[in-house]
Amino acid sequence: MNDVATPTSQPAGAAGDTLPEDLNLNAATLGPYQFPDVVRRRIAGWLYVVVAAVSIWGGLSSDNRGMVLGGGGLLLVAAYQFACAFPLTIDQTQALAVASKEVGFAAGHASAQVTWRGLRSRPMWRVVLYSAEDPPKQRGIVELDGVDGSVVFSTNEPNPEDWSGFDTASA
Repeated sequence: MNDVATPTSQPAGAAGDTLPEDLNLNAATLGPYQFPDVVRRRIAGWLYVVVAAVSIWGGLSSDNRGMVLGGGGLLLVAAYQFACAFPLTIDQTQALAVASKEVGFAAGHASAQVTWRGLRSRPMWRVVLYSAEDPPKQRGIVELDGVDGSVVFSTNEPNPEDWSGFDTASA
């Protein structure tokens, strides 16, 4: 039997990695789910900088050009991590409000997801909405920038789904 303490987020005897508490879906949390901020990429960027510095120092002190080049490559990866660390300033509630205004109808059921756009992986919100009627008469999709809230794409249309085979009045 080992002497290592078992983390509270895993059952006793389970092996493997554990998630940080803000990403742990099994943790008892109160309130709405908050998407993790993409700024966490800066943590990885700083780790790459530290490893690159050690690699370059070790390469220069031992006259090993491969380690120096490897450290330089890690510095490039670190620069990319810092360039991609956009703050997610628009939350899911704000994204739903902007999307509802954009499509022009009161939202009933809706779903929002964070996506990324472009080489620098700028965070975007993609929101799918249905109108509040039962059954919904309209549907729409809106994509907006997660950093500044500007609408990138929007469309809506009459809902083409056929609900006549379902008795929605008795539900």
